[in-house]
Amino acid sequence: MNQEKLAAVAAVEKKADLIAEVADRIWAYAELSLQERQSAQLYCEVLEREGFRVEKGICGIETAFSASYGSGRPVIGILAEYDALSGLSQKAGSIERQELTTGGTGHGCGHNLLGAGAMAAALGVKAYLEACGQPGTVVLYGCPGEEGGASKAFMARDGEWKKLDAALTWHPDDTNEVETGSSNSCIQVQYKFTGVASHAAGAPEMGRSALDAVELMNIGVQFLREHMSDKARVHYAITDAGGYSANVVQPRASVLYMVRSNHVSEAVELQARVDRIAEGAALMTDTTYERKFIDGLADTVANHVLERVLYENYQQLGVPSYTEEELAFADALAKTYSCGDYVPGVAAAHDPEAREKVMQQQAAAGHAMNSFLAPLYQGEAFKAGSTDVGDVSWLTPTAQIHVASWPNGCPGHSWQNVSCDGTSIGHKAAVHAGKVLAATAIDLLCQPELLAQARAEFDKRTRAGYTCPIPVGAVPVIPD
Repeated sequence: MNQEKLAAVAAVEKKADLIAEVADRIWAYAELSLQERQSAQLYCEVLEREGFRVEKGICGIETAFSASYGSGRPVIGILAEYDALSGLSQKAGSIERQELTTGGTGHGCGHNLLGAGAMAAALGVKAYLEACGQPGTVVLYGCPGEEGGASKAFMARDGEWKKLDAALTWHPDDTNEVETGSSNSCIQVQYKFTGVASHAAGAPEMGRSALDAVELMNIGVQFLREHMSDKARVHYAITDAGGYSANVVQPRASVLYMVRSNHVSEAVELQARVDRIAEGAALMTDTTYERKFIDGLADTVANHVLERVLYENYQQLGVPSYTEEELAFADALAKTYSCGDYVPGVAAAHDPEAREKVMQQQAAAGHAMNSFLAPLYQGEAFKAGSTDVGDVSWLTPTAQIHVASWPNGCPGHSWQNVSCDGTSIGHKAAVHAGKVLAATAIDLLCQPELLAQARAEFDKRTRAGYTCPIPVGAVPVIPD
């Protein structure tokens, strides 16, 4: 690793206390999707102090921001998230379920670390640009609502990501690896039916049941399942059943639908079929309905060129190291859940040789933290989950890494994650992610041939064109 990158990595390390402080404050705020006002404000204040040009409320999203440093091209974007999850309030550093606030919120997906680590990367690139004086810009994007809001997709609709030459990000995980492959696209729509209330026994003929409409819609979608791709998924939740009185014809009811497919264009088509089922249910029950678009996001487009650059820097920088106290905590936390014969990482999931290597590395470590770098895998890979990073990847070359922030097999969206996210294990992950991303961004700034290769691969993979799942005029909203 050359001296310029080493200096940038050192600059990140010098900011380790700031990175940990920000991560802990975001952890304590634990704000839900599209409500991250304190979190966004904190980032904007810190980044302005650090010399970034900050723009708040970008793309019409209140809690979104951009923070840029430098001038000219290349322009490298780094993606930050900072929303929490409901029902996961938890004491930090505890190996028992201990809510801080009954029924409260918590960072069960580690976005307090994700945002802090992305900020760390931006600080490292800024230090490099200050020292070398070459053209180039780093932009840290504050992207709210990943858990339900898909702000990156709304930004994609508005063309924000087309401004970038490349985008980088990371996510807390139980594994140190470079991520690859695709993911599901996803569209969420809420259907709110309105009928006419009436006495269910005395005047049933006067009533028009909104609950009947919801139930008929659900039945219609059940029959649809036979006639859609086996890679598609349709989920639903009745968010309002109309009330608790059985002797009343329910005048209102609503249901939230989530349509997934491994290609966003297919998800858009499938969503249109679900819409028609809702219309049919309203016709059958003589009710009306309101269609409320919640969010939508695309599948992820891999970029092997960027992944290889990330992996080379990851190899050179190694992985986080832990104290005996941290390892003891991780081992104790791991005893609170079962992961069976789970082996972590995308490589282990798709390559038998890689799986065997990872198992050997785990055994050699002798503790629950996966303190090794998993092999690079660049074959076909698919994850059933969804992320709005996918929409970024359709408009600019994009890649991401995972850094071990939790013990092996720690359940996603769990109190165990929340507990670990507020400890020094999480802090180390955020700092290390910042170093790897910063070093990679510097390579892209200094080696135009890398960006050219990444762009050529991107053009090939996206030649079918981007189908944006966000309708014109839609704004990010929270389901009722």
